[in-house]
Amino acid sequence: MARAVRVGNATPTRGQPGHADPVASRAAERAARPQVRLLGGFELTISGAPVAIPTALQRAVAYLALRGRCGRSRLAGTLWPDATESRAMANLRTGIWRINQVAPGVIGGHVDVLALAPEVDVDVTRLIAAARAVLEGATDVPLERTLQHVEGDLLPDWTDDWLTVDRERLRQLRLHVLETLAGRLAAAGLFGIAMEAALTALRADPLRETAHRAVIRIHLAEGNLAEAVAAYRHCRALLARDVGVAPSAETTQLVSTLPRALTASA
Repeated sequence: MARAVRVGNATPTRGQPGHADPVASRAAERAARPQVRLLGGFELTISGAPVAIPTALQRAVAYLALRGRCGRSRLAGTLWPDATESRAMANLRTGIWRINQVAPGVIGGHVDVLALAPEVDVDVTRLIAAARAVLEGATDVPLERTLQHVEGDLLPDWTDDWLTVDRERLRQLRLHVLETLAGRLAAAGLFGIAMEAALTALRADPLRETAHRAVIRIHLAEGNLAEAVAAYRHCRALLARDVGVAPSAETTQLVSTLPRALTASA
């Protein structure tokens, strides 16, 4: 069950004796639905049991999961770019028939357009919704769901060109969510978890200055002044070495008011 951390005035709800636990109920409902996992690798499950489908058909499911409704000709051309149009369309027809043999109803649509069935649960869709809730200021932070999103790479073993945009979209969302979580958790006094979120963002993009600022701010909020300066120096050295620039004024300002003994060599 996902933990919720109080970061505002709302109090997390938990199951009460004699009452159904809504989180557990939603989890049980999801488990009974067809599920598509894209974060960390592809997996299709029906009622909790993995369903094996060929790689080309995995790509059809993944494309529809990420892009939504799609014309048949466009999907065929994306998945089989080197084939003639007639061959690509034939491959798609065969593929959809094979998917519906082992996973009936997962892909639907009509003559010209295909889509995943509405009941299919997609981890990317669910976790993006959780991430957006955090960014929009939801008071109860769903830590497990959100951090699971930011830790899982999108289909890391696939090299398809069409995934480039989706990967960058999720990467940017991941970084913004981590930085938002870091700030809100630090404000709630949860410095250890806040630092975990900030350092996860920094690990994902070591040159991201906003992530460095998140780390520095947490050290300052916790009263670790020397560590804040060390984090600033690390940021400055990394940017100078890899990009040839100095930290922005906003970053430098974070440590500019500290005692001279700490900042003399910064």
